[in-house]
Amino acid sequence: MRKPATLAAVASLAALLGGVFVAPQSVQAEAAEDVIKKGKAVAMDRRKGNCISCHMMDDGVSPGNLGPPLVAMKARFPDKEKLRSQIYDPETANANTRMPPFGKHGILTSDELDAVVEYIYTL
Repeated sequence: MRKPATLAAVASLAALLGGVFVAPQSVQAEAAEDVIKKGKAVAMDRRKGNCISCHMMDDGVSPGNLGPPLVAMKARFPDKEKLRSQIYDPETANANTRMPPFGKHGILTSDELDAVVEYIYTL
């Protein structure tokens, strides 16, 4: 009995053949949910993003109040890239900020930063 091809194998084969592979919407939605979960974990992790130490957000326990509450983020940042820039290096927009530059200083990896942005954008 043959094993079904994995999504990555199918995508690789499509790329080799010069075609474009688009995963089914259900698979894309699952992947997006996984990224959001990862982003939340990083944002709440006291050794990584630690957003909760300064911001009230979602269902976080013992939030800080130094930064603004992370609510209505789509309305506050209609351009998701601006939100990413704010987290990557907040000093660009405000030289006097107390928020650490998570990307510029390598506190978060690029993947972690992207995941945090996806999560924060859901708030």
